[in-house]
Amino acid sequence: MQVLLVTGPGGAGSSTVAAATAARLAEAGSRCVLLTGQPVGIADLADRVTVDVVSPQPALEELWDRHAGQLADALPLLTVPPASSVVPLPGVAEFALLAALAGHLRDRDTDVVVLDPGPTATATALLGLPGALRWWLAQAAPTRLRVLATLRAAATPGRAGVTAGLLAGAAATEELLDAVALADPARTAVHLVLRPDAAAAEHVRNAATALGVHGQRIASVTVSRLLPGGSGEWWQQRAAAQEQAVHSVRALLGPVREVAEAAVPPAGVADLLALGAAVPETAVQPLTRAVPRRVGGEWLLDVPLPFTRRGEVELTRWADDLVVTAGGVRRSLALDALLRRCTVSGGALTDPGTARAVLEVRFVPDPDQWPAGLLAVGATAGAPAEGGGA
Repeated sequence: MQVLLVTGPGGAGSSTVAAATAARLAEAGSRCVLLTGQPVGIADLADRVTVDVVSPQPALEELWDRHAGQLADALPLLTVPPASSVVPLPGVAEFALLAALAGHLRDRDTDVVVLDPGPTATATALLGLPGALRWWLAQAAPTRLRVLATLRAAATPGRAGVTAGLLAGAAATEELLDAVALADPARTAVHLVLRPDAAAAEHVRNAATALGVHGQRIASVTVSRLLPGGSGEWWQQRAAAQEQAVHSVRALLGPVREVAEAAVPPAGVADLLALGAAVPETAVQPLTRAVPRRVGGEWLLDVPLPFTRRGEVELTRWADDLVVTAGGVRRSLALDALLRRCTVSGGALTDPGTARAVLEVRFVPDPDQWPAGLLAVGATAGAPAEGGGA
């Protein structure tokens, strides 16, 4: 099943483009779901497409109702509040969308989910949420703790305990995360919608960098709200400025889809289809995992970070993870068995500021963890990295 994520800066029209995409897919015979966090103002769209508007508060209450009993059993001394009294935490909106997406992806009656998460910053946070949740679960419930909890539960049947209850919640969260693949370009395509203004090119750069940190890429760019044909000095100046914005974006990423601004917002499916605003069909991009390669006495791992400039990247090693920060976004990449026995000796950014920018991380074998005999074998092995980064 394919996920088409449509996002852009506020006011660019990404929600309209998402709705138009869902309408076009339904017109072509696809079983489509439009998943969004805001009301859809197209009167008859729900007659053609399954429209799922996710509101954080009801979603939280439904989730709480589902697991409140387990929580009460695990924490008998705690008075568990009813769902109607639970106050949502920051990030609940993104988690609610993620949970709804997981539900639709399990549905065999759906071909495509068009995801309308809102502005680019919200979309980026949503893309990074599965990885962030997995990281926190690994810290709060590491493998050794889960093994001990399982042994304790077997030794004391009928006594769930706090730890067992929390681990059950962690397992449920991991099951949800397993259902989504937002960081896989082969299953989730990210389409960017822009306004035709001077900030368009910089928005592309920032979005591409943030997506690169999460292993994603821009599948297509739509510039919307372009002036239709006209005349007069004001129109000429405005049209020239918009054309310059389109040209600057095209210079960065190549072909750009252009959509003219309508006199009034679309009121129905016919209006949506007439706009011609649906995202273009793009070739499925397979997920290529980064593979460490041997150069001299070092191993090199490439992490694509499009348009990242020198001085804009932070790189740290913590335990078995490589932590990359760029464009205000951070991701922890799990290293494979080969690189876990190495130390980070440095990093360099190749082709900085371009779409081809790549962070090249250098590793050297740790003599305490990698005996000389194993090092000789490892020089010809080179297993793929588990954490990806591509």
